[in-house]
Order: sequence, then C-alpha cells, then structure tokens
Amino acid sequence: MAFKRKFNTGEHSSITTIHVRRYLTSLIASHVLRENLGALVNQQNRHYSAPVAGATPASKQKYVPTSGTYPKGFLASGIHVGVKPTNTQFPDLALLASETPCSGAAVFTKNKFQAAPVTVSRQVLERRSGEGVRAIVINAGCANAVTGKGGLDDASAMVRAVDACFNSSRPTSPTTPLKPSSDPSTTLVMSTGVIGQRLPISKILSAIPVAHSTLSSTHNNWLLAARAICTTDTFPKLLSRTFILPSSPGITYTLAGMTKGAGMIHPNMATLLGMLFTDAPIPAKTLQPLLTHAVDRSFNAISVDGDTSTNDTLAFLANSAAGGEPITSLSSEDGKALTEIVTSFAQQLSQLVIRDGEGATKFVRVRVVNSLSFADAQKIASTIARSPLVKTALYGKDANWGRILCAVGYTDGLSPGAVVPEKTSVSFVPTDGSDALKLLVRGEPEMVDEKRAAKILEGEDLEILVDLGGGEGGQGKDEANYWFCDFSHEYVTINGDYRT
Repeated sequence: MAFKRKFNTGEHSSITTIHVRRYLTSLIASHVLRENLGALVNQQNRHYSAPVAGATPASKQKYVPTSGTYPKGFLASGIHVGVKPTNTQFPDLALLASETPCSGAAVFTKNKFQAAPVTVSRQVLERRSGEGVRAIVINAGCANAVTGKGGLDDASAMVRAVDACFNSSRPTSPTTPLKPSSDPSTTLVMSTGVIGQRLPISKILSAIPVAHSTLSSTHNNWLLAARAICTTDTFPKLLSRTFILPSSPGITYTLAGMTKGAGMIHPNMATLLGMLFTDAPIPAKTLQPLLTHAVDRSFNAISVDGDTSTNDTLAFLANSAAGGEPITSLSSEDGKALTEIVTSFAQQLSQLVIRDGEGATKFVRVRVVNSLSFADAQKIASTIARSPLVKTALYGKDANWGRILCAVGYTDGLSPGAVVPEKTSVSFVPTDGSDALKLLVRGEPEMVDEKRAAKILEGEDLEILVDLGGGEGGQGKDEANYWFCDFSHEYVTINGDYRT
C-alpha cells in the first residue's frame, strides 16, 4: 500500500513511473538473458573431432563428397584407437597405401621446433631418394611434437609397424631396430594434435595391423581416413578428380587428396597435414618440383590465424598404375598440363581448410595484381590475410578499408618500388557478379556507399582486390592470391579450451 500511495502522488508520479519501468525492463532483460544463455553457449560449441556420422554442421555438408573416383592401386582405412583419452568412438588412425611402390615427395614445416614425424618422414624420403615409398600412417589427437628422443623413437616405431605389414622379410616387431640405409623404410608418418605430449604408442602399434587389414579402395574407406586425421575440423576434407594428358589421350588418370586443419594455419610449406595421390607416371625428380610449385600457390597461400604448426607436412605419392610414359620434365607439354591440374586441385583442397577455419564466418580471397613480382604480391597478400584488424573488421561487417591499406604499407621484405601509394587501389569484389565496390583509386579515397558495402559483407564469400598499378615504373604485371577467414568470438572460445 505504501508503494501504491507513493506511485499515485502528484509531483513524484512521473519520476516513480520511470523508475518502475526501468526496474521492470531490467527484470525482463535478465529473464531473456537467462533463457537464451544456454542456447548461446550451445551455438558456440564445436566438435573437436569430426564424428563418423551425423555431426557435420548442415552448412558444411556440401563440402563432404558422397562419392569419389580414386587412383588405381591406392587403398585407405581409418580406425578408432583412442589416442586422445576423451575420444571413445571416433576414428583417429589413418593408413593410406599403394599396392605397388611409389615415387614420393613432400614439403615440411619451417618451424624450428619440428615434430618427430617431420624428422622421420624427411629421413625416409632422403634415404630412398624419393623412390619406393609405399604408405603413409597418420594419427590424430597427439602431435608428437617437442617430445625429445622418445618422440623420435615413437614415430620410427610407427613406421616399422607399417613396414612389417607389407613385407614379411622386414622386422615383424616394431621394437626391432630399423636396418641401415641399404634397407630404408617405405612408410611416411604424420601426427596432429596437442604439442608436448607423448603418444600412447602401445595402443597405436597394436592398432596398425588392424588398419592394414581393413584397407580398401572404396569411397567409404577414403572418407573414414579423411575423418581419422581430423582434430578441431568440423568436416572431413577429401577431393578426387580424373584427368588426361596430351601425350596419352586414351588414358584416364586420377588424382585424390585429403587434408586437415582448422586452426594453427599459416603454413610456410603446406597445411597442417595433407596428402595427394595419383596413378600417373611421375618420377620423384619431377614430383618434388611439381609439388613445390603447387604448394606455393595453394597451401602456402592460406591463413586462418597466422600460426605455423610444428607438424606441417604435405606428401605426394605417384604409383604409375594407370600406365603411360613417365613425365620427366615439367616444361614438356605433359608437364605443363600436369602442373596446371595439380596446382588447381591443391588450391581447391587447401581452400577447404579456410572453409572450416575455427570460428570462421567469412571465406575471403585477397588478390594482389599488377605487382613487380609474384613474391612481392604474395607477401602483401599474406600480410593482409594475417592482420587481426582486417580479420575482425570483416567479422564485424565493417568496410574499414584503411586497415587493408595499412597492412599493404607495413609489409616487410618487398623489392624497391613495389608499393607506390599514388598508384595503389583497393576494392571489394562481390561474388554475385555485380560491379566491384571501389574504396581507394590510385591513392584517392572514394565516396563509399556504406549500405552497399554492408550488403556485400553480409555474404559468406568476399574478394579483396589490391591493384598496385605496376609499382614504380608501371611495368609490374604479376599477381598472387591468398585465401583466409575472419576472426570471431568463437575462435577465442575454441582455442581457450583446446586442451581441456
């Protein structure tokens, strides 16, 4: 009653009414917050390993192939081991193998703390001069990085265990010392997961014969292998395609690839892990430069967060099972065609990593054109892709082109005259085919249509075009592409509790 009398008094009634309204509004807001907090948390929850069935987000289902055509003579398997104690059901050990020896090539991380599998795989390729490689074994859940001599022993034991499955004349016990370089291993090894922890090696070694016994050429097995290498990925990344070469129009070759990665992605060679396989006849001396060229324009041109992993490895195996004349030169007609095919394929595969970037809401291509050199263009594109300010502006749908220009201006290691402010232009290019939105033209800012800019940034895909105008002297015509994603609140959430 006292409250009622005060509420009805004359001069204080309007003030009291305002207070009551504010109080009620606060109560309602608190109730709404409590009701929606659980839903908000659930929206930000992500799977730290892609489950076998049913958990790939609806928006990512379109990237998971329902069928595929795979290279002759290659087999795949993916099984559950439980490398990470919390993983009780999902596949986390993959085995990819050829029925016959292959040519092999690989590119590795340039991080100075190189994981044990990187060291062991490099040694295998060096000892074999890239020829006679047979298989790749991969575990998820533990990176086997910064694990000392014990980690090297574990990686070598995995190699020996796979070798024993393929050749009864080789040591049958994974603890038997590897024979000297006159009898080098035929298996490459990769690991991904938490750094600084030892592998549960006994569990893995016991499971390798099971992985070998379940090898198959079916699409389901290839997909299981792709799932088995996932960590924070929300979908398995697997592609395949067929192609022909000019000298052998009657032969159909096949190229397949899988990769994993969603965070700690700013490769200085490849993505976190990746594998390519083909039945084309490519000797090791041709395969290595082919892979290097493709990687520089694909896996070395993506970035999620600017961090280069300790485990980055991309391997390429070719078993010649489809026949045809060996491709001994990339400058030949076949070599040029193959370079274009493999590079394009590697770009498509690497872009799936960006599509699955941790917490990402945007897929962005930055294209730097009219540069004095490819190297300059790629350095500038890389700097833009790594800029936290650019990435957060894109997440906030803010057309803050000044951040892009700033990144161009502080790019290190450019050749003299690479960037001339008065010649530089920046635009947003919509993916719907409409005209580019010009933000800066030859050093002069445009009157930006903010409504159109906001509409462009509402979309998932975006292209940023940076035109250097040929640099000093105006003669530059080279260009480079880079693919990256934005930074969101969810990225922080995922990486804040990665180990827990």
